[in-house]
Amino acid sequence: MSIVQKNIQFIRSQNGLSQSQFAEDLNWSKSQVGAYEENRALPSIEKLIQLSDYTKIPVDILIRHDLKKSGSSSFIEIGNQRVLFPIMVDSDNENLIEVVPIKASAGYLSGYDDPEYIEQLQKIKLPFLPTGKHRAFPIKGDSMLPMKDGSFVIGRFIEDRRDIKTGKTYVLLTLNDGMVYKRVYNNIDLNDSLLLMSDNKTYNDYSVPMNEILELWEFTCSINTQEYSEEELKLSSIMNMFNELGVELKSLEKLIK
Repeated sequence: MSIVQKNIQFIRSQNGLSQSQFAEDLNWSKSQVGAYEENRALPSIEKLIQLSDYTKIPVDILIRHDLKKSGSSSFIEIGNQRVLFPIMVDSDNENLIEVVPIKASAGYLSGYDDPEYIEQLQKIKLPFLPTGKHRAFPIKGDSMLPMKDGSFVIGRFIEDRRDIKTGKTYVLLTLNDGMVYKRVYNNIDLNDSLLLMSDNKTYNDYSVPMNEILELWEFTCSINTQEYSEEELKLSSIMNMFNELGVELKSLEKLIK
């Protein structure tokens, strides 16, 4: 069963349409829809573009990613395009927090929008967090003292750039600098950029254009690991620490239905 076949079936069923209704919406024939869903034929590039326009989902996502695994809530609106934003849920359909491990943080820039990358991350559940999608990121260096190297920041995903608050701290995924944790000054109305400031004043402030910012996560809470040795900062030890705090952990096997 091909990814395209699965996605056509999923899109049609999500919209509650029969094959005839779906074909009519796309100006396809019912036999074409049947052939695609039964994997007897593959849609042409023109048909894929039509499907992309219909769903506002980019073609590369339609042909590479199983939408059923992501779910409809895993998309965010950017302009007139729906962009895949991988969100993992548990068996009760509640959001889990993916933990980006220290050693793998460099790979987050290339894997942040890949459901397969997100799926392999370990997950935790913190029921006291406010509503929204959260993710845990490791802190490197000493630019945001007293937050020490090796600590974890849990951030809430910011979809609307208008919600960025001056003076708050954020984890930012940037095109040129990768993942950084900084205090932000909102200059969007002035020159469509953010001024990033370090709490450790030995580091200089710098601006980043909004078109270079891939993700923004507003600080929610932190896990301070500065009391632990380098050996104890392994992800397995972090998981044990969460257990000791009474935080519920979910294994990957329990997430797969």
